[in-house]
Amino acid sequence: MADVVIFHNPNCSTSRHAVEQADAAGVDVEVVKYMLKAERPDRATLETLVAQLEDPVTDLVRRDAVFKKLGLSDADVATAAQVVDVLTEHGELLQRPVLVKDGVAIIGRPKDRVAPFLRS
Repeated sequence: MADVVIFHNPNCSTSRHAVEQADAAGVDVEVVKYMLKAERPDRATLETLVAQLEDPVTDLVRRDAVFKKLGLSDADVATAAQVVDVLTEHGELLQRPVLVKDGVAIIGRPKDRVAPFLRS
């Protein structure tokens, strides 16, 4: 079992940075390419992730063009249950990268949060 799990989008420079930092630190990493349907986290995984998250749960949802196209608002992702519901249905809205280590999860934004988390 890996020391750290990174929910990763290879098309995102911030997400690539997290994987590079883990490699540089010699950390054993499981990379979950969540944009692939086969690797999308299911409801149970998302519920666990939300429970482990140090950041505000609403921050786990990207507010991007897809979010707007779906007609979503901040009110739709205000609670943990709502976040899980939205991310179960629209996994592409998961903020990236998300790092999980020793039962604690963080969003790796800004980039300078990653290295200290990996060393902790």
